[in-house]
Amino acid sequence: MASMNAPDSSGSRRAQVSRTQRDRMAAGEWYSCLDPELEELRQRARRAVHAHNTLDPDLRGAAAPELAALFASFGAGSMIEAPFHCAYGFNLHLGGEVYMNAGCVILDTAPVRIGGGTMFGPTVQIYCAQHHTDPAHRKEGLEIALPVTIGANCWIGGGAIVMPGVTIGDNAIIGAGAVVTGDVPEGVTVVGNPARPVAR
Repeated sequence: MASMNAPDSSGSRRAQVSRTQRDRMAAGEWYSCLDPELEELRQRARRAVHAHNTLDPDLRGAAAPELAALFASFGAGSMIEAPFHCAYGFNLHLGGEVYMNAGCVILDTAPVRIGGGTMFGPTVQIYCAQHHTDPAHRKEGLEIALPVTIGANCWIGGGAIVMPGVTIGDNAIIGAGAVVTGDVPEGVTVVGNPARPVAR
């Protein structure tokens, strides 16, 4: 496990002890996902997701009110088809006119920002969490969260997976089924596993 620097004073040591697992998650440090506060936040998200996925589509509109209220921002004209799943919801930032097709999953342990006009095909998945490689630490629930940023007017093809820490530039295209492990520059098309650029 990546170790934290030892505190240089009793004051800083007390500050570290007082920090919650949610604080550590937000700071991009190792934290335990088994923490009761985080579990309650995930349960809140499950309730909102359930409301969205089970609401009559004539009543749901662009997103169930419970789900849209959970997001950090939900841009005008955006729409999320059902079913949908997110881990927390409060880390999701949607620009205007974002469209997510059915079956999308966003594990937003870190901020996920999606620019206006971006479209997701069915079953697109975005992962922010990285579990520990040591099985003993993994059993303890240790993980680290890395943000994902997707620019404006991108097209993310069906079944694509975007890995932790990735940034995708404006107007990029991610081919169906691609596994995006590194940053994608603006206007570039990538396909495959791992995703590689192709000529448009």
